[in-house]
Amino acid sequence: MKELKNTTEVLIRFNEADPLGIVWHGHYIRYFEDGREAFGKSYGIGYLDFFRENIVVPIVHVECNYKKSLKFGDEVQVETIYEPCEAAKIIFRYRLYKVSDRSLVATGSTTQVFLDKDTQTLLLNNPPFFEEWKQKFLK
Repeated sequence: MKELKNTTEVLIRFNEADPLGIVWHGHYIRYFEDGREAFGKSYGIGYLDFFRENIVVPIVHVECNYKKSLKFGDEVQVETIYEPCEAAKIIFRYRLYKVSDRSLVATGSTTQVFLDKDTQTLLLNNPPFFEEWKQKFLK
């Protein structure tokens, strides 16, 4: 099975840093979100694609392992990797790199589940359109 991966870059903004210029730890999770959005746009599986199918995909688990600080003005490269699984969930792994020296600044993962948009009911099986997407990109 081939690896599905997307890479995008994010410029660290002033409001993401503390008075010492160091990025607040919670923003790393936002960079994961930037990576998921770029992945979805690249592979045709973004939040609006799910929404059109009457499905929402909330995050139920997030993990972030910090290796090195980012500072205001840095650029961070977000590498987002889709982790295939048979269960009715979506798992992404992330690697964040400081662009200037390619140093690893964080790793992590997120897990999302499928809910019916109207009833907020958990779907126990992958939605048909998601199964079709997997067949298209993973085979």
